[in-house]
Amino acid sequence: MSKFVRPAAEGADPFGTARLRRGVLDAWATSPARFREDANAEEDLVLGGYRDRLVVELAQNAADAAARAGVPGRFRLTLRDGVLFAANTGAPLDAAGVESLSTLRASAKRGDNEGAVGRFGVGFAAVLAVTDEPAVVGRHGGVRWSLAEARELAEETARHSPGLGDEIRRRDGHVPLLRLPFAAEGTAPDPYDTVVILPLRDTAATDLAERLLDAVDDALLLALPGLEEVVVEKDTVRTLRRRTDGALTVVEDSQEGTTRWRTVSAHGPLTPDLLVGRPVEERLRPHWSLTWAVPTDGQGAPDRPRTAAVVHAPTPSDEPLGVPALLIASFPLDTTRRHAAPGPLTDFLVQRAADAYAELLADWRPVGEGIIHLVPGPLGKGELDGALRQAILERLPRTAFLPPAVEAGDDSELPEALRPRDAEIVEGAGADTVRVLAEVLPTLLPAGLERRVELRTLGVARLPLADAVDRLAGLEKDPDWWWRLYDSLAGVDPDRLSGLPVPLAGGTSQAFGSGGGRTTIGPRQVLLPTPDATASDPEVLARLGLKVAHEDAAHPLLEKLGALPASPRAVLTTPQVRAAVAASLDDDGGVNWEEDVPDAEELADTVLALVRDAGLEPGDEPWLGALALPDEDGEPAPAGELVFPGSSFARIIREGELAAVDADLAAKWGEGPLAACGVLANFALVRATDVVLDPDELEPREGDFAEPDDAGLLDAVDVWCEDILDRFPDTPVPPVATELIAVRDLDLVDEDHWPEALALLAQPPLRDALTQPVRILLPDGTHEVVRPYTAWWLRGHPVLDGRRPAGLLASGGDPLLRGLYEEADATGFEDEQVLRALGVRTSVAALLDEPGGAAELLDRLADPDRSVTGAQLHALYGALADLDPEQVTLPEELRAVLDGRVEVVDAADAVVVDSPDLLPFTSGVPLLPVRPSRAAELAELFQVRRLSESVTGSVDSEGTEHDVPEPVHVLLGPRTPATYVEHEELVVDGVEIDWRLTGDGVLHAATLEGVAAGLA
Repeated sequence: MSKFVRPAAEGADPFGTARLRRGVLDAWATSPARFREDANAEEDLVLGGYRDRLVVELAQNAADAAARAGVPGRFRLTLRDGVLFAANTGAPLDAAGVESLSTLRASAKRGDNEGAVGRFGVGFAAVLAVTDEPAVVGRHGGVRWSLAEARELAEETARHSPGLGDEIRRRDGHVPLLRLPFAAEGTAPDPYDTVVILPLRDTAATDLAERLLDAVDDALLLALPGLEEVVVEKDTVRTLRRRTDGALTVVEDSQEGTTRWRTVSAHGPLTPDLLVGRPVEERLRPHWSLTWAVPTDGQGAPDRPRTAAVVHAPTPSDEPLGVPALLIASFPLDTTRRHAAPGPLTDFLVQRAADAYAELLADWRPVGEGIIHLVPGPLGKGELDGALRQAILERLPRTAFLPPAVEAGDDSELPEALRPRDAEIVEGAGADTVRVLAEVLPTLLPAGLERRVELRTLGVARLPLADAVDRLAGLEKDPDWWWRLYDSLAGVDPDRLSGLPVPLAGGTSQAFGSGGGRTTIGPRQVLLPTPDATASDPEVLARLGLKVAHEDAAHPLLEKLGALPASPRAVLTTPQVRAAVAASLDDDGGVNWEEDVPDAEELADTVLALVRDAGLEPGDEPWLGALALPDEDGEPAPAGELVFPGSSFARIIREGELAAVDADLAAKWGEGPLAACGVLANFALVRATDVVLDPDELEPREGDFAEPDDAGLLDAVDVWCEDILDRFPDTPVPPVATELIAVRDLDLVDEDHWPEALALLAQPPLRDALTQPVRILLPDGTHEVVRPYTAWWLRGHPVLDGRRPAGLLASGGDPLLRGLYEEADATGFEDEQVLRALGVRTSVAALLDEPGGAAELLDRLADPDRSVTGAQLHALYGALADLDPEQVTLPEELRAVLDGRVEVVDAADAVVVDSPDLLPFTSGVPLLPVRPSRAAELAELFQVRRLSESVTGSVDSEGTEHDVPEPVHVLLGPRTPATYVEHEELVVDGVEIDWRLTGDGVLHAATLEGVAAGLA
């Protein structure tokens, strides 16, 4: 008899326990097999399905008692002095309950009580895992059990039933003690109505009880809605309370803290076809119910449950659950009471659980990224878990629960949540970009979710950033919105933004008033307003078809993507303006991009303003020469065919050659802008590279304006080309002028105005066309230098003093050239290089530096009609002696001194005087006068004899040797001979002379003057 529970007084048995014992014992005595059946059933429950369900089963009974009584369920577990007390509020113990606890098979919870959790009537058997003397005491009596007393009664009965005795001995005296209840006295402690008293069997039972008490968590209160409070008392008191807070269920745990659970529940009747094959006890209760519960954090986002990851049916089972939530459902269990029984009922509940889970996610508020954690993976941890996952994943793509990138406001038309099948993830975009895009693409999810496996499981579409940008085409939004988008895209690869729309100025959308308007695709060729941008009328620019970004949307990103600051030059050089200029002479006055296009006057003013603001110089943009401008008669003409009235160029050309631009237009804009548009105020230059010197190909190009590299515009350029080709051998491939700079329109100059024209040509940049030689690339890869076109043309025309400049001597030029050249007035030409380029001779040195200059000088020296003095000839031959013989063609005739007269002689007869001491032997010999020190070079240059080679010069007389005085050595230098030979009469080759310096360096002299001449 238990020392913790008092037996009932004699005759007190309110629950009829004696009758129950008598019936069981009689059954065992009559049929020992019934004993074996009861013993096996109790053993299966204790060792199998209920081996560790003690706390859960006691709590389940407490919840059912509270539900039957209609009172809040309170449940207290106290472990003290080796005894576990489980007290609860609710309906007290009655006779039906005692019978149910003692039958192992039948449950007292029948009928339509949907709130009851226990279904089998066998859960109380869990107490046998820890005790051999359980007892239940309530306000109206109690019941107890005792293994020792049960064994004693069984053995007493076995004396009259040998078969029963054999069964008891076979089990070592163990009997199914719950089948033999005893009446007990006592009452539950206030405020509870019933208490279960479990004296723990041993240390192992104590350890199990402690472990089960420690495992109590929120799931117990969530699985048993009849309970509102659970108290666990060991060394300390731990209290768990459940309450509701709006849509949340709050569990306050004095030890673990408060957890707020979001739940969804569903229930309903079961049809007979779903209960086929299920036990009678279940078929008598044709109802189903389930609850999903998910803990939330402080912000209302889902948190991972700390409860055991198993299916609760409704108490914990051994079915693993990988879905990140607590599931409490009335799944049918198999005979082990541990796993869901397969069949139509389980399948049905799986589908209802999936529906409820989808509902839980759809109703979750606030909608945030944390809800994505509730998406299960596709691989289940068990058969039931796999079925649940599959059913859930079939529904979630159609369930709106994913967070949009932008939260919907009160007045917003944006969705509050997105369905996965509609949602999209932008790849390669930052959070700011996605938020801005989501304002117009409401199906976008927040940035940073690209790698979430859950979204791949749901099949959420991936949207590359470039594709998202493409969807913005034609979108009308406020320019500030576009600016925010551009700002968020800073740092993105430009290749992905090539199709980025840009809102344009100069147009208004009715939908957005003054804020939104037309857009263009791609920033390229878009002009960006800047503080120094053109002041041109935006309306006129828009009518020209220009794409100017709205000033409120102008962002530095657009320039990185190819947009150009709307500087005057950038606007001027746009394809639209160029096309308008090219078409400005058409009948309709412009290009018909739109019906309203600027007329010729508007276009001219717009272009001239841009040219002025851009500070262009003539030739910077040659296509402007096609701009239609009014001439002096008011007729439109290309700017490149007009002259600026009163300009230097207008004054020097022949009258009537070119029309002048309208005087009013000239006064309005001035020379600078008009000249930059091609109006001629000075000579124009042609600059070309790699010009093929083929006379047949050098023709003017066809076009609306004179191109600055069109060599065909030059007058007689084919003749210049032929002159160059004549200098080189014929080749299949013509030579190439690597760079050509030339002045055009030289043929327009009035002959009376060449002095002014030459003065213009002598100034930069025209001067380069005169003075810089042209480099010619020959087919063999070598290079030659030739005279520039401009100098060639001027040399061949009477441009200087009414004569061709080539072959003229500038007045006041080198006196050594007088008589050889005609002199011309070159007053005002102080630039000797320009005169040389024209062919005007200024000095001997300049003449000889020029290609062919030596040949020209020798030709003129050989002309007997040109006068030359002896001194002039001596100086000219001295200059020629410095030349390389390879550069001089041997002349047939030379100017020489013959017996004191300067005459033209046959070059073969001429002799170079290299020894002045032999002059007495030169009678009748034509001499080429030159300093003796240069005689050898001159003789080599002309391939003529030297005088020393024509006269033997041997000394025939005798003389006396004398030392040269020391002062003479000091005066004349170290090369002075140390001695000289004095003769009374110096005879050389039979002729008496004053002095002779022989080849061995000996000076012979007959006079003091001879000594001085020889030493000098």
